[in-house]
Formats: sequence, C-alpha cells, structure tokens
Amino acid sequence: MKKLFTIFALAAISVVSIAAVKMEAPTWDIDKSHSAVNFEIRHFFTPVNGSFADYDATIKFDPENLAESSLDVTIQVASVDTDNDRRDGHLRSPDFFEAETFPTITFSSESITSTAENEFVAKGELTIKDVTTEFELPFTLLGVMDHPWQENVVLAGFTSEFALLRNDFGVGTGDWVSDAVVGNEVKVVLNLEVTTEK
Repeated sequence: MKKLFTIFALAAISVVSIAAVKMEAPTWDIDKSHSAVNFEIRHFFTPVNGSFADYDATIKFDPENLAESSLDVTIQVASVDTDNDRRDGHLRSPDFFEAETFPTITFSSESITSTAENEFVAKGELTIKDVTTEFELPFTLLGVMDHPWQENVVLAGFTSEFALLRNDFGVGTGDWVSDAVVGNEVKVVLNLEVTTEK
C-alpha cells in the first residue's frame, strides 16, 4: 500500500511539474541593432522626429499562453535624441521631462489579451515623470521563425503604434504647457526584433 501511495505521489508531482513547464511563456531578448523607440511631435506646423536610444524590456510572450505573458519596459529619459543637441538638452530640463528627477519612463503590464489575429493589447500602468496612469498598449506580432544563422534560436518581430498627450503627464511646464509651439499629441512607434532560445 505504501509503495502504491508513493507511485501515485510521484505521478502527481510529475503531472504538476509538466503543467508548470507548459505554463511558462518564453523570455525574449531585444536585438537593439534592429529595434527602435521612436516618436513624432509637431513644432508649429511641422512634425519633428525623435527617439530614445537607451531602453530595456522584459518580454515574456506566447500567443498561445497569454495568461503567463507579460511586458515590462524601462526607457532612460536622458537618452532622448531629436538630432539637435540644444533641443535635446531642453527636453531633459525641468521645462519638459525633468530627467534628473524623473530619469525613467516605465510601462508594466497586468494582462495581455488578443484582439484579432496577431493583434494584442497589453493592459497595465504607464509612468512618465510623477504621473502613473492605466494604459493599454496595442501591439502586432509581425512573425515568428527559426533564426537562419543561430542554431536553436527563434526570432520574432513586434510593432506598436499609439498616441499620448504630453500634458497629461506634465511634460511641458510654464509657457510650454501651450501647444502653440510644441504640439500636445505625441505619436509613438515601437519596433522590436527579439530572440529566444528553443
């Protein structure tokens, strides 16, 4: 009887272990040489493009296992780059991002849901400066394939496009609250090429 109980116990542990393994979503690493965090904002009438060069993300994603998938992003504000040193310095100043006091922009997902084929929404919290708000980050899975040059590595691509209002986060103080010179709406485009081991 004791031997039979031991066999059943081992079988139960094996089932639980297999289930736990199945529940884990793979962790993806960003290939930054083929990825970018870009934005666009109006100056008077003309769109001005910029990017953040320093960023990181913890991506756990499996389209067949969204319950265990998650997305956490951290962007270093001081890495803002609009191809103009004077403007970049102004953006880091207290007039806008106040980068010394608020050095990062973060997004942390609470859930990821599917909205259509290869279309998803990560729901979570977005923090810019001292403002944290609930945010829905839409993204598209562009494709998944075995890496052609790296053995036992899988490659995938993601893209995301959305808009923010900078004044909702206090990015623009004093005279810069007005959108007469610098627009209020910021268009954001995230392009990520990622890899994971099989």
